[in-house]
Formats: sequence, structure tokens, C-alpha cells
Amino acid sequence: MHRGITVVAAPDSFKGSLSALQAAQAMAAGARRALGPGATITPVPMADGGEGTLDALLDAWEGREQLHEVTDAIGRPRIARYGLSADGTTAVIEAAEANGLPHVRDATLRPLLADSAGVGELARAALEAGAREILLCIGGSATTDGGTGILRALGARFLDRDGNPTRPGGGSLAAIDHIELDDLHPLARQASWRIAVDVDNPLVGARGAAAVFGPQKGATPSDVAVLDAGLAHLAAALADETGTDEDTLLRAPGMGAAGGIPAALTAVLGAQTVPGSRLVADAVGLPALLADADVVLTGEGSLDAQSLHGKVVDGVRACAREGAAVVVIAGRVDLTATEVAEAGLTAAVSIARGPSAARQLRHNAAELVAEAAETVCRLLAHH
Repeated sequence: MHRGITVVAAPDSFKGSLSALQAAQAMAAGARRALGPGATITPVPMADGGEGTLDALLDAWEGREQLHEVTDAIGRPRIARYGLSADGTTAVIEAAEANGLPHVRDATLRPLLADSAGVGELARAALEAGAREILLCIGGSATTDGGTGILRALGARFLDRDGNPTRPGGGSLAAIDHIELDDLHPLARQASWRIAVDVDNPLVGARGAAAVFGPQKGATPSDVAVLDAGLAHLAAALADETGTDEDTLLRAPGMGAAGGIPAALTAVLGAQTVPGSRLVADAVGLPALLADADVVLTGEGSLDAQSLHGKVVDGVRACAREGAAVVVIAGRVDLTATEVAEAGLTAAVSIARGPSAARQLRHNAAELVAEAAETVCRLLAHH
């Protein structure tokens, strides 16, 4: 028995194998086998703002999943999920539940017409259910409309020079002459909005939303040119209407995420963009949980250089107190021991027992994660 040792298990999901909750529970079980009942062991499922964030926050909050009928990125009805905290005041929305690319792969992609209205419909439902803070996770979108669809669903109007509403989608952004916000839902104005991003692309240009992500959504080179010009025009229109600095909308890191969604929400609703892992860490109270932790276990399916830039491992490492042992447990470790140490991590451990096929790892993932956590904790407890 090891009295007084405090362990926090805060992993991401192991894609295709374990949810974040299952991974955290497996790590906690392994730590308990190593340390006995005298240790304090807390599982904290994590995410980086992408797929799985809704489930991770619902688990951490003991919150409520809600269902709402919305339109997908090409206007078809679908049932989408969002989550409410236990007290009902905070909502988490995975935008891809409404405007996600996987939901429209059965149809011809429409990069100039796809729009984010369904995300706004989810937000409206959450606000009318009592939410006063919206945590919006925007990865995996099929849209490049600068967030205009979201605002339209919340009551904004985008009008051409004749005073007619412009057509939804990124292909019509250049036709916007002015923006009317008089009928914007009052609850949307009053709410606090935070947007989880895991990319730092600007709105326009060679690294912008259209150039980098448009082709994944079906955009041809000519489509990319139309979308890029439209997003630049939208930034000017938003700046004129709201007084927001136009250059900030065009060039600030992250404005190009999810087809430019942060641009419109920043200008009109004062939304803040934050790294996804930090948003989740703050939402689940991770800094406080790690304040006294002696051992911090985190992990994901594959640990590589990208893991150290805004992903869960990076966020957990940043929250850990000085002197704590921070160990990554992963299906695959693609960093050297020196790279791991230089990243401020104590160690990284693969769950593979010798040469293992991915199928074998997936099938036995929970026990392999638990065994790795047990090994790590036995080693650390004797030093």
C-alpha cells in the first residue's frame, strides 16, 4: 500500500479502441493495482476540442445529452446532439454534429453551397434550454461560409445591394453588401462564447480556410479562389458592421478554422478562440485536479510531434505542477526518449507487447493500457 500518492489519469480517446472515459478508467485501474487502496486516483477523460469532446465533457460534468433536429451542411434534416452541464448553464456543441463532412459524403459535395446553419440551430436550442455559456468545438466541418450560416440561424441577415438575402454558403459571401443584426437572438448576444480550435490558420491567403481545407470539402482551384475572395469580403463587411479590426479577422491565428467560423462569431458575438485542449482542461477543472498530483498519466492512440502542439498531451503537460511525473501511455510512440524528455515529459510508454498488429492492440486495448499504467506506477512508487 502506498499512502499519500496522488494520481490523475487524463487521457484522450484511443481512436477506434477506447473512449477517453474508458482509457481513463483503464489507467486508474492499473494504477490502483500498483498502489493499492491508500493512493488517491482520479480518472479525468480529456479531449482537444475535436471528435469526442462532447462525450468527454458530459462524462466529466455528469451532464445531460440533448437531441435536436437540425439541417446538415447541404440542408437535409438530421438529429444532432449537444450537451448541457449538470446545472444547465454551459452547453458544449460539436459543430460537426450538424455541419460535419462525414454526414454529407453520401451526396455530391457542394463546397460553394454548404453552410453552417445547423450549428446555429443547435446553439439556439441550447440557449433556449438555459445555457449561458457556449463551448463550440468546430473540427470536421464540410463548410467554408465564415460562420454566416450560424449567425443566420440566430437571426442575422446578410443582404445584397438590392436588400435581398444572399444565398447560403461560401460561394455567395462576395455578394454581401450589408449585415443586419437587429433581429439577432438576444440570448446569443448575452451568452459567453468560446471556440475550440486545433489549427492556427488565418482566414485567407495561402494558409487560409479555403486554400488549405477547401479541397478536402470538394473545392476545385476555381472554387478555392471564389471562397477565399468571399471570406476576405466578409471580413470587411463584418468590420464595417461591428467595428472589429479587419486585419484581426483576416490574419489572427485560428480564424481560418472550420471554414472561417471564428471570424463571424468573433466579430458579432465577441467569441474567444482557445486551443481545444485548454478549453476542455478549463471546463473539467484540470488545473485544480493536477495541483497536488504526484503522478499524471495521459495518452492517446499515437504519440508524435503533433501531440506536443495543442493536443491533449500538450494541454495536460502544461497543467501539471512542477515536480510531478508526467507519463504518456500510447498505442504507438513515434518520439525518441530524448524528444520526450525535451518536451517536458517524464516518459512515454507504448502498450504494445513486442510486434503487435493494430487489430490485436484494439481488441485488448483496455487491459494493455491498464497494464502499462500499473508498470509505470510500480516503477515510480519505488523511486
